[in-house]
This record gives sequence, C-alpha cells and structure tokens, in this order.
Amino acid sequence: MASLRNTTDPGMLIDPFGRRIEYLRLSVADKCNLRCFYCLPEGHKDFEQPDHWLRFDEIERVIKAFAELGVGRVRLTGGEPLVRKNLHQLAASLSALPGIEDLSLSTNAVLLERHAENLFKAGVKRINVSLDSLNPERFKAITGGELAAVLSGLQAARRVGIAPIKINMVAMKGINDDEFENMVTYCLANDFTLRLIETMPIGSTGVTASDHYLDLQDVKKNLSERFDLIPGVMPGGGPARYMQMRNENLRIGFITPISQHFCETCNRVRLSVDGTLYMCLGQEDNMELRPLLRAGISDDGLKQAIFAAIALKPEKHEFKNKPGQVVRFMSMTGG
Repeated sequence: MASLRNTTDPGMLIDPFGRRIEYLRLSVADKCNLRCFYCLPEGHKDFEQPDHWLRFDEIERVIKAFAELGVGRVRLTGGEPLVRKNLHQLAASLSALPGIEDLSLSTNAVLLERHAENLFKAGVKRINVSLDSLNPERFKAITGGELAAVLSGLQAARRVGIAPIKINMVAMKGINDDEFENMVTYCLANDFTLRLIETMPIGSTGVTASDHYLDLQDVKKNLSERFDLIPGVMPGGGPARYMQMRNENLRIGFITPISQHFCETCNRVRLSVDGTLYMCLGQEDNMELRPLLRAGISDDGLKQAIFAAIALKPEKHEFKNKPGQVVRFMSMTGG
C-alpha cells in the first residue's frame, strides 16, 4: 500500500491508492419521512439526537476546509435532507464558499414541492430523486408513502429550473423488475435522467440484498435492445455508467456496486449527520470530526484531521466477499 501523497499540497486530497478526492456527500439528517423496506427496518427509531447533529456553522466550517483542499462537489443527503429545517439557508452558505462548484441534493421529493424554489435560489441546481415505482399501491408498499407527493415535487423542481433531474430507481427482482420500460418512458416524457441501482448489503433491515438482487448487466442488455441505446456520458461526480437513446436526449445510468464495481475510480467520502467522516460506503473506516470541532480545533488542525482520514480510505468495498460486515443503516451514513 502506498502512503498518503500530496499532504503538503493545500489544493489536493489524494488517497493511499492515488485517487483524487473531490466529492463529498453531506448528510444533514438521518431521519426520513419514508420507510423504504430495503433501507430501514419497520419500526426503527434509533436516530441521532438533534444535539448530536452538526450545526450549520460546523458544517460550513468543514465544507470550507474541504473546499480549500480541492473538493468542489457537495451533495446534500440524508436520511431525507428536506426534514432538516431551513435547509435552504445552509445551501446558500455552502454554495457561496469559494471552490464549491457544484451543490446538489438527493431527496425522496415528498417535501420538494414546497421547497424547490428556495433551494434553487440558494444554489441547488440539480437533484437526484428516489423513485422505485410508478404504481401508487406498489410505491406505498415499498416506501410507506404517497406517490402523488413525489410526482408533484418533481414537477415543481422542473418549473423552477432545476436540471438535470435524475431518477434513482433501485432495481429489485420480484418487486419492480416489470417497470423498467415504463420508467424509461416516464423519464423521456419529462426530460429526466434515469439511473438504475443494484441493491447493496447495507445494515440489517430484515430483508437481505440477495432476496431481491438483480444483476443490472442483464437489464442493460434488454433495455439497450428495446430502446436502441448507445454508450453515453453525463457530467457529474457519481459512479453511474451511462447509455443514451440514439435519437433522443434520454440517458440511462447503471450503478453496479455488485456486478461491476467502480472502486478504482472512487472520488468521494461521506460526512454523516453526527460529523463522522466515512471513507467508504462498504467499509467501517471513519473519523469523528464533531468532537474535534467542539473542542475548538484550529482550521489547520481540521485540515490535518481530514488528511489523516483520507489516509484510511480502503482500496475497495467487500460487498461480495463480506456482505454482512456493514451493520450501520444507509440513513446513518448518508446516501
């Protein structure tokens, strides 16, 4: 294993395997107003206490340090980030930081209709929305929520000018594997980008990833034949591999952590709502920043802590070899 490089370069974070870290996923809440069965177990209430959440001023300080170290992309996540009060105020502060070039949001869109305009004005220009089914009854069975609120939120985001809007659909065998073509048609009609995601073994929700795992290589082949897909690209810092319709502007991304992992190009880390910096979604390597912040660490000390954290980043996840090793839920880490 190589040692951490470029620790004297104030404008770059390089992990032990030569990957430049330039993307931070920031969880602002671990709570969620939906209960997707693959994410949280039924009746789960073990969320962080609000006084354990990083305050807005603490978040801004951490993001400022990351920006000065070359991280230009920040995504607001959760849980559901829109349950955090005054999120647009935080977004405005972060988007104004020098070096932050791209501020985006992942949401389930239940509350998006009322917040879309303020978020857009605050600097959130693009969003990812979780949407696993266009069937209201099936959507409720998966999430416990109402599909109509999500669809209204998506249309509100379109009206205010947020773009691109990406639909994140977790592909589940025996659950929604008959809806892929319908979702493609819906995204084409609304100028959305579709991203299909393989299930991952994160936390113990009572449903194992293997219960509904679907290899997206087969799905890609079928959709390519049905919609005349060709290789495509799309700006962004995420792991999706894109195809696009030959004569249309529709792109379909495939996020394949199991069948075709993307660890060799991983450029991201995650900051949880309680200030824990996680180096990998599929590993437990982390550093707790909240105690350092509340103990009065200097700006230089904070940057050195970030360097030390990046030195812990593993080469890859082990979802296939050790599917049960990550016991924290996705909402604890940040999407």
